[in-house]
Amino acid sequence: MAVTKLLIDDFIALCKLHPVFDVRSEGEYQHAHIPGAHSLPLFNNDERKIVGTAYKQESKQKAIKIGLKYFGIKMVKMVEAVEKLTASNEGKTVLVHCWRGGMRSAGVAWLLDLYGFKVYTLVGGYKTYRNWVLKQFELTYPIQIVGGYTGSGKTEVIQELNNRGELIIDLEGLAHHKGSAFGALGQPPQPSQEMFENLLAAELNAKAALLTNEKVIWLEDESQRIGEVNIPTVFFKQMRTKKVFFLDIPFDERLQYILQGYGKFSKEYLVNAIIRIKKRLGGLETKNAINCLIEDDIIGCFAILLKYYDKGYFAGSQKRENPEQLIHKIPCNSVDAKTNAIKLLQ
Repeated sequence: MAVTKLLIDDFIALCKLHPVFDVRSEGEYQHAHIPGAHSLPLFNNDERKIVGTAYKQESKQKAIKIGLKYFGIKMVKMVEAVEKLTASNEGKTVLVHCWRGGMRSAGVAWLLDLYGFKVYTLVGGYKTYRNWVLKQFELTYPIQIVGGYTGSGKTEVIQELNNRGELIIDLEGLAHHKGSAFGALGQPPQPSQEMFENLLAAELNAKAALLTNEKVIWLEDESQRIGEVNIPTVFFKQMRTKKVFFLDIPFDERLQYILQGYGKFSKEYLVNAIIRIKKRLGGLETKNAINCLIEDDIIGCFAILLKYYDKGYFAGSQKRENPEQLIHKIPCNSVDAKTNAIKLLQ
């Protein structure tokens, strides 16, 4: 057998069928990687620095000699790791990449090929993959937006649409954040900006492959910033030109829904979240909201916050070019995902 080099589109297609091994260092992988790829570092973080310094300050040959010392003692473990992860893969086909498609992926690909795997490498490496990611945001998609004030259960409606066979992308799920000052509560750590972009690009690519004339991709109406990550500007601008189906749900219904979701968290967490939006909420309302918490008036606290978020959402929604044409109100009696999803589809 021989190692086969693939251009990015063919590599992406095979990613869906075979395991991908990222041979960059742990630090590079942890920062961001191809979704679903396994970390198989040729060099750890310190070794990578030493080899890189030798390459820049001495010569390519010196760097290779140092790299081979590190590589030699790891060969058996690397083969065993790949073997374990491909136990159910009858064809023993694997994909390998490094940063630029250079020596690291070539070395590991040679080893795995020698052992008997069918190996594909990515021309241009992860750097080429990142260019592909950014191009996905420039494509045009048939998108429809689920809108509504805070506490409308938009994420649950998105999931219900998914249950009914619709194409959806859960932006808050990818970001590990629910968008408000309380959005990080109960969530795992957020991905890096780069990793969020990788995840979103993979979702867009997967959904685009399933599109038909009747299908659209449903997204939740979001601010560009979701916690610490941002929806890529070019894609966010596209979202802002799409129809918004606004779930018009009574204030009290939304307030009860918010209480169920966030009322269970400790006062300390809630106070810290309120303090984070002090500048925008204003000194007086911040004080009133915190005092309500101290006095165990959770409803009063969240009523203050919900009014604040309603004003912010309305102001943001009006920044579209033609809000009166794009935003379609859907009257809803309660925060019930199944009922409201059916209304959207009708």
